[in-house]
Amino acid sequence: MSSDRWSSRLGFLLATTGAAVGLGNIWRFSAVVGANGGGAYLVPYLLAAFLCAVPLLILELTVGRSLRTDVVSAFSSVRPEYAALGWLVTGSVLLILSYYLVLTGWVLGFLVSWLGGAQTTFSAFTGSWHPVGYFVVVTVLTGGITSLGVRDGIERMARVVMPTVFAILVALALYAATLVKWTRAIAFLFTPNFSVLGDPGLWSAAFGQVFFSLSVGQGIMLTYGSYVDEETDLLRSSLLVTVADIFAALLAGLVIFPIVFSFGLQPTLGTELAFTTLPTAFAAMPFGRVVAVAFFGLLFFAALSSAVSLLEVGVAAVTNTTRFSRSRATWYLTAGVFALGLLSALSYSPVRFAVAGRPVLDLVDESVGTYALPISAVIITFIFVWTTEIDGVRAELGRLYPLVRYVTPALLITVTLAKALGIARPAWRLLVDATRTSPFGFAVATAAFVTLGIGGWYLRGRLR
Repeated sequence: MSSDRWSSRLGFLLATTGAAVGLGNIWRFSAVVGANGGGAYLVPYLLAAFLCAVPLLILELTVGRSLRTDVVSAFSSVRPEYAALGWLVTGSVLLILSYYLVLTGWVLGFLVSWLGGAQTTFSAFTGSWHPVGYFVVVTVLTGGITSLGVRDGIERMARVVMPTVFAILVALALYAATLVKWTRAIAFLFTPNFSVLGDPGLWSAAFGQVFFSLSVGQGIMLTYGSYVDEETDLLRSSLLVTVADIFAALLAGLVIFPIVFSFGLQPTLGTELAFTTLPTAFAAMPFGRVVAVAFFGLLFFAALSSAVSLLEVGVAAVTNTTRFSRSRATWYLTAGVFALGLLSALSYSPVRFAVAGRPVLDLVDESVGTYALPISAVIITFIFVWTTEIDGVRAELGRLYPLVRYVTPALLITVTLAKALGIARPAWRLLVDATRTSPFGFAVATAAFVTLGIGGWYLRGRLR
């Protein structure tokens, strides 16, 4: 049982908002909106936020506060055999962190470059060893903050970082409103094209984005909920965090799209939007260096707060299930995350580490962001709503209880399956072709099947 507590409700709200508001809001949201037709994307995005994310957010916070423990211990408290599922969720979170830190390193690299007036380009940056170096820096920084504890590390950072993030966002949005294509950006962001709503990929992208952004289905909110006092209104807190998260995402869109359109650039360049498209605009605009430093500073602070929350899930699990101190658990996990993330870091470096011709980072981002998070959310719902009755869950959810019990899992399963069926055949063909033509691809395929077999055999024995 955890004895750590937030020092105040404001500290809890800032830390929870910090976990939610990250690259998912500012960089990933705008990229996904641009790639999915602008305003049409907001329809499934808002539905996913309020029909799925809010109930799950309340559920995780309630379970965490009721049990006062980490993800693994919470699962094992229902049945000891479920500890394996808790470790599966925790492992997924650490896998996310491994490539999230690589992206955070990119942001820091661009921030340093623009501060020094170098104005680096994406190809020049990833063609050097600088991404690996910045990955090391942000990994150590994340571990250092987390090792200081809930109050002295996570909460203290959130009290500084989150007001700074929103202040920079508002300032940049006001600046963007002065640009010539601001009205076109407004139309692009808020005018839906309903003809594309039948595309399951659009819905899957929206649901994946919501879970990635709001940090639900990852055990983060369960872990943070274990540090909340009994007097805090979790429904109100969840709504405040959700509104802040959506507000940050929309503000980011109001910053990015006016800049993109005003300088004749395309809004559909996906993940390179922040690192290729916008730097091109920054280099051409008046006071571009100031705007670039503010933008990448905003990205870095937001990414750092989310990275710390991801690492805290693993640290809480290890400290509660072993005799490791917080410091020891933090640095062991940080080293493990670094080892995992090195594969993603090397995929955008002179090594160009890839699987079947695709960078490792892209593969991990697509698979984890689209599938692992919704599946993890379904597991959490099944364990804590269907198989047991945790004290306070039904009362805290109130009228939202049927949503989290029936509607949310059904929506998650439907959207995830639709997306999976849409890419299953090309993904299988990609794997087969890589296995045939590349010794490395054959090794990866073999390792994947062996790992799945061992994991399935282990779970088969544990769940009997």
